[in-house]
Amino acid sequence: MRIAVIGFLLWAIIGPASASESSALAAYAFPPRNEQTREGVRTDALLVIRDGKVLFEHYASPTNADTPHLTWSISKSVLATVLGVAYGEGRFKLDDPAAKFHPPMQAHPQVRLQDLLHWASGLDWQEDYEYAPLKSSVVAMLYTRGRQDMAGFTAEHGVAAPPGTRFLYSSGDSNVLAAALRQMVGSDAYADYPWRALFEPLGIRHAVWERDAQGTFVGSSYLYLTARDLARIGQLMLDDGRWQGRQLLPADWVKFNRQPFDTPAEPGEAMPGGHWWLNSAGAWPDAPTDTFAALGHWGQALYVVPQQRLVIVRYADDRDGSFQHNTLLRHVLAAFPGEQP
Repeated sequence: MRIAVIGFLLWAIIGPASASESSALAAYAFPPRNEQTREGVRTDALLVIRDGKVLFEHYASPTNADTPHLTWSISKSVLATVLGVAYGEGRFKLDDPAAKFHPPMQAHPQVRLQDLLHWASGLDWQEDYEYAPLKSSVVAMLYTRGRQDMAGFTAEHGVAAPPGTRFLYSSGDSNVLAAALRQMVGSDAYADYPWRALFEPLGIRHAVWERDAQGTFVGSSYLYLTARDLARIGQLMLDDGRWQGRQLLPADWVKFNRQPFDTPAEPGEAMPGGHWWLNSAGAWPDAPTDTFAALGHWGQALYVVPQQRLVIVRYADDRDGSFQHNTLLRHVLAAFPGEQP
């Protein structure tokens, strides 16, 4: 057995429970791929941890264990985790109006922070990507007319539904939350707050979080973390907000994150929670129903499987839609089944 010290946590690296199933996992996650056409699965990093023990860890060049990888929309779930620390410090309540902390939202006085966390602000928003850029709100926010002030750009949108009544996935909602955090903690503390509140207590040393021209963290998209550092956040959530004996997040905050928003899920889709994705409706049928995840564009994923005490990080550059979350989870659970409930 080989021991690796990462920050303040000791990770033990052990062999797979099943060599054949581990080989099948590696074959699915790291197959040969046509890089010219970008067709097929391309995994940059895969890390599987159970209770501090690294069960599987592999990287594809140029990514390695020290590479802070772009997480895309995993950033949203990490933002929610940072907000959880602020919540525990008494800086806001879930039913506070967003306008209390971000004045441009005075145009939408009924929108509460919990509505933003459920992606249910009711603001008219098109979360289309490169396949429909001309009508995409998120493309405009990140790259064109909204990029100077992403939260302000979001607040300028019209209304599609009453707040809190309809799930409509929106990177804009996340960036309004990122802007609200500034007023919650104060302008002087804002730039360092994710590090002081979350990253440093977890021993995360390689985080990079881009900001827009207003100095607001791009909470929707632009956080970079190594796979092992992201796994720390998964472990924190697995342990109901506890880290090395300290209750870093209030347990009721983690419960909120993992509570499904009252909206019907489409068949085969994950349920939204509080800025996390939930398997409660069986989106990933080969994984336990209490599995939850932070997910990002082009196949980024942080999965937490409480029933099996697993934390799984996958970084990728998938472009053709061939990667399937359920297939990866099935291979991981077959390779590392643990104790059966």
